[in-house]
Amino acid sequence: MPAKYSHVKKRAVAAKKQSSNNASTSHSHGHHHDHSHKDHRNPSPHTDKSITQAASAVAKLERTIARIILIRFEQDIVRLFSTHLYCVALLHLPTFVLRCITVGGPSWVAANADCDEIKDFFRAAIAMDLRQAGERVATKSVLWTYTALRHFAKSNGVPICQRRGLHSVRLLPHYDALKAHLDALEAQHPPPFVKPPHLGPMSEGIRALEEACETRYGKGADWRARVREGYDRACETLFRVAGEFDVRGYGLVLREKLTTKWCDCGCSTDHLGEVCEKTVRLEEEESGVRSGKEREWDGRGSGVAGWGTEEEEDMWEVDFDFVGMDPDSKSDTSQGDDMTVAELMEWRYLRAEREKEQGNIAFKKGDYAEAIERYKSAHRIEPELPHYQLNLAAAYLKIKNFVEAEKSCDLALGQHRSVKGYWRRAQARKAQGRIEDALRDLRAVLRLQPTNAEAIAEVMALCPIDNLSSDAPVASSSSSQPSSSSAAASSSSSSSVPLSAPSRTKRHPWIPNLKAPKPLPFPRAKTDSRKLKISSIPITVDIPIDFLEEAAAADGKAKAHPPPPPSSYSGRTVSQTFSYPSWERYMVQKISD
Repeated sequence: MPAKYSHVKKRAVAAKKQSSNNASTSHSHGHHHDHSHKDHRNPSPHTDKSITQAASAVAKLERTIARIILIRFEQDIVRLFSTHLYCVALLHLPTFVLRCITVGGPSWVAANADCDEIKDFFRAAIAMDLRQAGERVATKSVLWTYTALRHFAKSNGVPICQRRGLHSVRLLPHYDALKAHLDALEAQHPPPFVKPPHLGPMSEGIRALEEACETRYGKGADWRARVREGYDRACETLFRVAGEFDVRGYGLVLREKLTTKWCDCGCSTDHLGEVCEKTVRLEEEESGVRSGKEREWDGRGSGVAGWGTEEEEDMWEVDFDFVGMDPDSKSDTSQGDDMTVAELMEWRYLRAEREKEQGNIAFKKGDYAEAIERYKSAHRIEPELPHYQLNLAAAYLKIKNFVEAEKSCDLALGQHRSVKGYWRRAQARKAQGRIEDALRDLRAVLRLQPTNAEAIAEVMALCPIDNLSSDAPVASSSSSQPSSSSAAASSSSSSSVPLSAPSRTKRHPWIPNLKAPKPLPFPRAKTDSRKLKISSIPITVDIPIDFLEEAAAADGKAKAHPPPPPSSYSGRTVSQTFSYPSWERYMVQKISD
């Protein structure tokens, strides 16, 4: 396996020789020039023009390859995470459905699969998983793209160095073909999170759920249809909630290198040559190129369904399970660098959550300046969780810094299209006098949560129904009176959100129509109206004081500091309780009948 992100490291540029005898040689390699020195002589305008043209051509080639790597990286995240969600549906949703129907009755999940309680639980768990997607996929994704580019080069007679691999500049004569491939990738619709069709139906999940239910309900058939319908709808909700997340907001480490840290002036970064050529050759010798891999360049692998994932689907689980925080349980580790990616990320999350909790304390005291600094620190430590930016937006709103509040919401919404993100951005935009933009955000809130009474009231306040033209289309009562909860969407309209009288006869253009809930294939049971609470079980961790002091000394920088080696512990620890949303640690409680 190549070193993580080794493909984007820059080599040190050799200093220019000052000898006039080497001037022509220095200019002939314009893509390795040193920006800190300027030639004060009078170069030939023809030579200068040729250097500029060569530098421009190399820069365009570099940007094209970087863009190809980035788009395919996004596709790889979507494909592999879709497979991960499929595994969640098979392994964890049967247990989730069983816990819910144990408290709510056999048809409760079928009747309430689209309720906010279930969707919020799914959102929290998916966010925790997605924050690791970029780290998991980056190295393999670049290796796969390198393999495709390498095959393209071999097909066109481009030499590949046995030691350093494919030099990107050697692809310059084939820039048009690379650009055409990039144009084809950019013309595709962003790949969605969907169940990979080649992985088959969810029959194993249904079978496991039915076997567990037999011990509770017996071998009769009356409950089977209700439980099956609940499981199927829960699976649909899982992938629908995943669709709220934007994959372009994840994998920030590689994304930043590909978009902002590559030389943009014609200097060759030689990034392809820094991918471990030995790794590629070793894999080819040991297992050969998998079927379809060499045809990848002509489109295979460009989407979720395009790859045969014989081994890729297992990547997500390797060294990924949550590990205990007891340093003594680690096997003879003397260096933090020996920790797995998953372990380092868990420490990073705990550090970020500690900063957030300190920010929450300051927020409650009214010390918004301190809260802002704490939330910023949390985001620097863990930039792939959107809720730190949402906390930051709330603090900025308190001090009436509406521009920064909007920017924080923009960043959060770039990862997850959440109710809080749209609501807080609407408040920031309203305060800036941008009423129409605020109304668009409120409409987005109501698309995600049609029963949000605050958003409906805000829309009515910003754009009263009486101000609408008399020829506004009339809405039926069913579409203009959302129910009080998604769980009771199919109940009578008496539990509607209070609106002004005119709103019941005239459809408000900024309030989206409610989509009629999918009817149940069986009568509703009385227990289907129960209110359940699904909450994550907090974890308590004994964090070494040495680790916290080291993190504080780093002043909240983005580097994920590993815990100190066991030999350096002073023995002092502090207990900290954290919320840790996951598919395994949660409880389901009844809060009303």
